[in-house]
Amino acid sequence: MKYEKLAKDIIANVGGKENVNSLTHCITRLRFKLKDESKANTEVLKNMDGVVTVVKSGGQYQVVIGNHVPDVYADVVSIGGFSTASENAEKEKLSPLNAFIDIVSGVFQPVLGVLCATGMIKGLNAVLVATKLLEDTSSTYMVLNAIGDCLFYFFPIFLGFTAAKKFKLNQFTGMAIGASLVYPTITGIAGQTLDFIGIPMVMPASGYSSTVIPIILAIYIASKAEKIFKKIIPDVVKAFLVPFFTLLIVVPLTFMAIGPVATWASNLLGDVTMSIYNFSPLVAGIFLGGFWQVFVMFGLHWGLVPIAMNNLAILGGDPVLAPTVAVCFAQTGVVMGIMMKTKNKKLRSLCIPSVISGFFGVTEPAIYGITLPKKKPFILSCIVGAVTGGIIGFFRTTGYMVGGLGIFALPSYISPSGIDKGFYGMLIAMVVGLVLGCITMFVIYKDDEKEYGLKNENKDSIKSTELISKEVLVSPVKGEVLPLEMVKDEVFSKGLLGKGIAIEPSEGKVVSPVDGVITTLFPTYHAIGITSDNGAEILIHIGMDTVQLNGKGFTPKIAQGDKVKAGQLLLEFNINAIKEAGFSVTTPVIITNSDNYLDVIETDKKEIECKEELIKVMI
Repeated sequence: MKYEKLAKDIIANVGGKENVNSLTHCITRLRFKLKDESKANTEVLKNMDGVVTVVKSGGQYQVVIGNHVPDVYADVVSIGGFSTASENAEKEKLSPLNAFIDIVSGVFQPVLGVLCATGMIKGLNAVLVATKLLEDTSSTYMVLNAIGDCLFYFFPIFLGFTAAKKFKLNQFTGMAIGASLVYPTITGIAGQTLDFIGIPMVMPASGYSSTVIPIILAIYIASKAEKIFKKIIPDVVKAFLVPFFTLLIVVPLTFMAIGPVATWASNLLGDVTMSIYNFSPLVAGIFLGGFWQVFVMFGLHWGLVPIAMNNLAILGGDPVLAPTVAVCFAQTGVVMGIMMKTKNKKLRSLCIPSVISGFFGVTEPAIYGITLPKKKPFILSCIVGAVTGGIIGFFRTTGYMVGGLGIFALPSYISPSGIDKGFYGMLIAMVVGLVLGCITMFVIYKDDEKEYGLKNENKDSIKSTELISKEVLVSPVKGEVLPLEMVKDEVFSKGLLGKGIAIEPSEGKVVSPVDGVITTLFPTYHAIGITSDNGAEILIHIGMDTVQLNGKGFTPKIAQGDKVKAGQLLLEFNINAIKEAGFSVTTPVIITNSDNYLDVIETDKKEIECKEELIKVMI
């Protein structure tokens, strides 16, 4: 570990790991929530090599490190055995819906890139076949199909790995559970009722390939079982006996419990849907279109497949699944609206492949990567889906064959006697879903500034007329103005502690640049931290390496915790004495929380007097 010693010293001086409730980090600082702040050795931490300062704010004990804080954070977490920020978030009290969304989106986040890629490859393959550039019997088609289908077919294995990480289960145990669900022999007996040591196991008709909820539930149960086994199994045999008992119990339990429940729920959904359709195709269309994505997430949609297959075989056509076909366009339209409205590059980069695959009926990247985590877009996609389903139900659209998805589903809805109103109903529903989803989402969508660091990312695109307000800092020192790049200390010159400016003093006085509070006064008096009344955190660092003077040449006029006014004298220092001791007096003035602001604009003056405008902070 690169920062092992520093991490150990920090843990010891915040009162030990038993004094830490939680730990997160931001751009420059470790943010502790301590049980008892009085147990922390604040002055020791402030003077520790590798620590800039300590700030107590908003119930947090903040140890300022600098730009390399993620590496220090990783070592502190590892040595202290603390939960990570995401793990702490899991402990927060969430509503059942929010908890479910948090789990599902957390499980899918690591595989989003591959999910988008395979969905696009499936779409590409469908295009090549539809345009007759490729035969679906060719080896090229089979290879492309294998690439496009690999993740979806073996979804339980991939999700077994990511869900295990989410629930803190051994990740290879999670993969083994997922692999058992798609084991060829198990897949081959889908739809059958078997038994395990005399206990019946009902296998879903479709098996567990491409399913989501069964594996997540299985991993959750496994994580609880593993914890129990770790407590009772001796250390010397834990490595193999813990996964042995976990797999031996959880896999059969998954087949015995999840299989029957999924089969029962699917059959119930099929019966309910047929009853609604017999009562009113319009109502059935709204019901199926609105809830289709939810049914798919829980694997309940398979209850409709046997009904659809029976209708095709007996009646020559099926109207039951038709209302679900245009839902992918509702989802795709919503994502298009986000893509067109968002100013966040990272989010837009996720939207583009999700839209492409969505046109071909593959909406998993859109759902799990974008709309479901944001909740409102997912709800809107369900509402628009209900509209498309209602349109299809109204036109009594019927499918006459098992065909493709997305735009390639259209040929399946051409009647043997030719194009009829049912086909037009499907076409209208697809267009309405895409346009209505896109326009509605575009109108109501707003970027969440807490995500992806949007304030910084978007600042260049914000017009000056949109700036809410600004805070002006006056110069604390008289002298020559220098850019930070000229400071002979890379912590300052590279902006590791924040944006700002430097001054080569011509007078040994420091005044307050703002109205605020002295949050930090180093014992050596070489640096002062001020928090303005508007929240700007300012560091005034007199000279380079002047901490080694141990306060000689510095005369403070204030104390830590004092309330000060802009222009008030804070400190006097002896320029000649400091220089004679071999130290530079170049004084950086840094906004240490500059990432919280739209911009930090420095003066263009070459010389400046005390109390003249030095920096504008755009809020």
